[in-house]
Amino acid sequence: MSMSTTPTGSPGSTATGAADTDPASGPAPLPAIPAPAGADPEVPRYAPQWLQLREPADAAARAHDLLDPLRIRLANRPGRPRDLVVHDLGCGTGSMGRWLAPRLDGAQHWVLHDRDPYLLHFATVGAPRAAADGSRVTVTTQRGDIGRLTPDALAGASLVTASALLDVLTPDEIDTLAEACVGAGCPALLTLSVVGRVELTPADPMDAEIGEAFNTHQRRGDLLGPDAINAACEAFGRLGATVRVNPSAWRLGAQESELAAEWLRGWVGAAVEQRPELAERADTYLQRRLAACAAGELRVVVHHMDLLALPRPAGGAS
Repeated sequence: MSMSTTPTGSPGSTATGAADTDPASGPAPLPAIPAPAGADPEVPRYAPQWLQLREPADAAARAHDLLDPLRIRLANRPGRPRDLVVHDLGCGTGSMGRWLAPRLDGAQHWVLHDRDPYLLHFATVGAPRAAADGSRVTVTTQRGDIGRLTPDALAGASLVTASALLDVLTPDEIDTLAEACVGAGCPALLTLSVVGRVELTPADPMDAEIGEAFNTHQRRGDLLGPDAINAACEAFGRLGATVRVNPSAWRLGAQESELAAEWLRGWVGAAVEQRPELAERADTYLQRRLAACAAGELRVVVHHMDLLALPRPAGGAS
């Protein structure tokens, strides 16, 4: 999950993990599901409320231009089993399934992967029930670390999806993901990867400084942050997959002021975590920006990219 998301805890905190309807209507309210008994407190957790808040913006941003080549590939998959089998990595509350399943024809079975059993509960309850043509959609869940994904784990898969995931992976994890998908001959639709560019209108003298500190924070340790989309393109390309990328920016205005405000808190908080000496000036900056947001005067564009990788199908068909 990229830091265009906010995990549970203070707005500026971060967590290394995996996650994320109709943009006009917005997502349905999240069900009141308690944390599962025995849930591991050490598992990085993203607040379901934040994932719900961002869901309409995610849905509006994702690159629809990648859907036609994906549909063509799925319609021509070898053997063409009756059901599509979709593995959604870092599913969070299941927003990718709610967006994509109703845009694909045919019966579908979604395997929802996440390290957080709490989020898997939400994803299951909120899962879509019907495909674009009315065919059934079913789901199962799988808790685990996608860093250990293998081609065998994707045996029989028709598609791998993920949302806001690549930028919290390391180079080795991206290579592992690409190798698993290509080894299984399985296409991958990987959406909403941050690319390190943010535009705020009206501009402020501190915008660039906060943005630079945030991008450095995204690259902490071995994480790729805004470099992840290029790394993924190279990894899939080296393995012979056809790769397409399209922009998928969030465009937040007065109607999205609540999301913009939460995003601002996380963006500035991560920048201060990276450069504590910014704290005093950043707080003043944040209050100024939040006031403009509340007044409906702030416009925010958070740039992302979506990637579609089409490996050669298993068995050598083109």
